[in-house]
Amino acid sequence: MTPTDIADEGAELLPIATGARTRAALRTLIRPDRGRAILGLGVLVGATAVGLLVQPLLGRIVDIVADGRPADALTLPVVLLLVVAVVQGVTTTLGLTQVARLGETVLARLREQFIERALQLPADRLERAGAGDLTARVTGDVARVAEAVRSALPEMARSVLAIVLTLGAMALLDVRFLLAALLAVPVQALTARWYVRRAVTVYADQRVANGAQQQQLLETIGGAVTVRGHRLEEQHTEKSAARSRRAVELTMRSVHLVLGFYARLHIAEYIGLAAVLVTGFFLVRDGSVSIGTATAAALYFHSLFGPVNAALVLLDDAESAAAGLARLVGVTDIEESAVQLPHQRTGSASEAAVTVDAVSHAYGPGRTVLHEVSLTLRAGEHVALVGTSGAGKSTLARLVAGVQQPTGGTVSVAPTGGTVSVVEGKTAPSVVLVTQEVHVFTGTLAEDLRLACPDATDADLRTALATVYALEWAEALPEGLATVVGEGGHRLDPARAQQLALARLVLADPPVAVLDEATAEAGSAGARTLERSAEAALAGRTALVVAHRLTQAVAADRIVVLEAGRVVESGTHDELRTADGPYAALWHAWSGSRAAPHL
Repeated sequence: MTPTDIADEGAELLPIATGARTRAALRTLIRPDRGRAILGLGVLVGATAVGLLVQPLLGRIVDIVADGRPADALTLPVVLLLVVAVVQGVTTTLGLTQVARLGETVLARLREQFIERALQLPADRLERAGAGDLTARVTGDVARVAEAVRSALPEMARSVLAIVLTLGAMALLDVRFLLAALLAVPVQALTARWYVRRAVTVYADQRVANGAQQQQLLETIGGAVTVRGHRLEEQHTEKSAARSRRAVELTMRSVHLVLGFYARLHIAEYIGLAAVLVTGFFLVRDGSVSIGTATAAALYFHSLFGPVNAALVLLDDAESAAAGLARLVGVTDIEESAVQLPHQRTGSASEAAVTVDAVSHAYGPGRTVLHEVSLTLRAGEHVALVGTSGAGKSTLARLVAGVQQPTGGTVSVAPTGGTVSVVEGKTAPSVVLVTQEVHVFTGTLAEDLRLACPDATDADLRTALATVYALEWAEALPEGLATVVGEGGHRLDPARAQQLALARLVLADPPVAVLDEATAEAGSAGARTLERSAEAALAGRTALVVAHRLTQAVAADRIVVLEAGRVVESGTHDELRTADGPYAALWHAWSGSRAAPHL
């Protein structure tokens, strides 16, 4: 079964990098820290070389005892053993520390690249892949790579060095010991080949299966009300169970794979140790080597059990981590053309703040939601988008905000004039989008607000809150601006959370703002308050407002009516209300017998 078979039917999974591309990306990530890599490797080589003195010293002790020499002859080799232990311990610690720091630095760099690219991906691209795919990568795959970096990488480096240097030391004792030890290599090589050929597919499928399982759980839990309302509990339970069974099946395949791997390694150990002992027997009998030398050779081979087994066993972690790394690199490698970059404040002032030119957008074949829409927002103008559900209002708003890219046509944003805004060395975005889905980040209220403007002072924060009529309740919180909000902290109701988002908009101070039903979640009680907050936050800006309540449309400078992805009307409230067109029908249906608000 292929990864595509495991995933949702019709889902377009995010890309997975090839092995060659993954290795190239890893080299690029390490390149800035080459000095640390060389230092860590050099120290580990020294530590391993010092550790190889243990076996000859033990062999020397065996010879002293076998020859019946005085007890004081043991003093020097015993003291040297203590010195070797101390030196090896110190140098190994230093070397592993350097390797661990290198791994954590590279991992942090990879995480930053992954998050940066994932946040820039068009929303519809993520929707086609499914939340489970991205969630599995940012959780399971990152965790697997992190675990490998923190444990497998240092151990692998030390094990490989120990194997190479130990084999060299055996050759120095007598090359025949090395040849005897090498009898185990064919079995080990075949074992590694057998394992790797099977592990690559198993672990890749396992990661995809876990993503599909998470996707199903997210959909079931997120739509629990709908599932219960339509009595679909049994179907969703069966889907979740089927994907869980598939994940368990792949996990058990990996367990059986590892068990077979260990069994073959034990056979290799038996063959190699038996060969070294037999060789030592004949060499001692012929007088070619002493008993101590043969003992040292046997101890050398026995000391290889740990490093060889660790290196081969770490193939398990390495293959799993490699599969996860390929999925992470696949996201970081997505072509720039597929990445949505935010509008930037560049160029000179222009009369038109936003120009939408023949824009079309589709979420897939046969799912076109906008058809060659053209629209101009003049500097400082407030335009309301209205229309029935599914007309394409939110899609157009996201295109103007730069959250998604159009599949046809262009959206250009020109500054309203004045100075280009620069925040922390980066050009500030020209457009900020505020939707009805507001996230309150965990942290103090002040920290949450400063996400929009890191350099804002407490006075700036209070001014922004006051602008959107939120200062009174903010200062009434248990610790004021220092109150912890978000998950595990003080819970903000939907209206206050939306005011927090509007305060961020004020702090970001973009020339163009897009509000996508930003007051829809308040309920009737808080609607008027939020409308006042939104009106204050938009003052002095060019604004595109997806109107949830037509009172917002009444207050706009111009109203644009969308119907089936096309602009069907444009004008002021009074003009459209008397035109007896789609807007008039919407207005009459919404207002009923109520009179229009006095302007």
